[in-house]
Amino acid sequence: MASRTDASARTDPIEALTRRFVATRGLSLDLVATLSDADASAQSMPDASPAKWHLAHTTWFFETFILRDHVAGYRLFDERYPYLFNSYYEAEGPRHARPQRGLLTRPSLDEIRDWRAHVDAAVGDALQDLSPAALTLVELGIHHEQQHQELLLTDIKHLFAQNPLGPAVWDAPIAREVRQFSAMNWVKGAEGIVATGDGGDGFAFDCEGPRHEALLAPHALASRPVTNGEWHEFIADGGYRTPSLWLSDGWAWAQADGIETPAYWRDNQYFTLAGWRDIDPGAPVTHISFFEADAFAAWAGARLPTEFEWEAAAASFDPHGGQQLDAAGAVQPVAAGGDTDLQQMFGSVWEWTGSAYRPYPGFRTAPGAVGEYNGKFMSGQFVLRGGSCATPRGHLRASYRNFFYPHQRWQFTGLRLAKDL
Repeated sequence: MASRTDASARTDPIEALTRRFVATRGLSLDLVATLSDADASAQSMPDASPAKWHLAHTTWFFETFILRDHVAGYRLFDERYPYLFNSYYEAEGPRHARPQRGLLTRPSLDEIRDWRAHVDAAVGDALQDLSPAALTLVELGIHHEQQHQELLLTDIKHLFAQNPLGPAVWDAPIAREVRQFSAMNWVKGAEGIVATGDGGDGFAFDCEGPRHEALLAPHALASRPVTNGEWHEFIADGGYRTPSLWLSDGWAWAQADGIETPAYWRDNQYFTLAGWRDIDPGAPVTHISFFEADAFAAWAGARLPTEFEWEAAAASFDPHGGQQLDAAGAVQPVAAGGDTDLQQMFGSVWEWTGSAYRPYPGFRTAPGAVGEYNGKFMSGQFVLRGGSCATPRGHLRASYRNFFYPHQRWQFTGLRLAKDL
């Protein structure tokens, strides 16, 4: 029989996990509160998914990997839903094609909300009796949903940007802190052999480990991300018209797609979750591809940092600080400010690195379907670090690795320069 101390030690972590589960699931619903069923059902491109699909897929994750697999006697809410809302898990069988998610006008948004409520209640009832392995999956599910909260915001932004009316997700002005525009300085980085990757002190995705050593040559990092004003200088100096600045694949992409500015720019405005706004010259440039970031770095006589240079620099900063997502409302990067040598290491914009998204030494995929979470995508993509204004607060770590293909730019992606010393 467990002692009162043992029971308390088990109950407290579960209560904390329950609070985080409830808060995360609630935030997802808050993010779609202003959307109509039509808003939540449409898909603007194959890389994006309807808001309704994000709500459903994260619910499928909890129902499949927690309730179906770890709660005896649980019956699926609707046996048709796994086919509709499985994303890429081959072990879970066939699924609806990703580019056609926008054709799923049924089930309705309200029906998805009902399903979420059913699954939330079932998970809440089961938490006290789940095995340690199942509780680990609940933790994974919470972080998985936080990833989809950011994707939901960037996907709905892309969708609304296609509408000539320029609708706002939230009809509110973007809050901007009054601050002095920060000059860009160079900050000497760590050098020599450094430990990098997940240290095992808390939750981390599998791709963040194992912890290992990396060798850093003498280098410096820019004190802040590149701004819209600096990007205007790049454009004015012919940055998009100078092939010698670009990687061959990047130049071909820019020419084929007619790329002349970051995404969502027109004249002196850019599209935000609060509709069209005047471009803030002091705010970090965002919605740029790896190709554009690399070309800008070449133009500036610099380069992109490696992910290990970035992580070594970020290790002493609070990953929960900076401009990150706390609640539903218009989000857009703001200008850097403060008295630290390095600014905006976490939040504001995801920062492209020059590092390919590949496994660390000793990496092994987990057994079962969850082993498909990250490992199988380690090909042809580049690592981004630091999070963005749309990343839920509490989701980030210095070791966190995001990854996208080099042409993709619908996320809040920016850059910080680096140079060799």
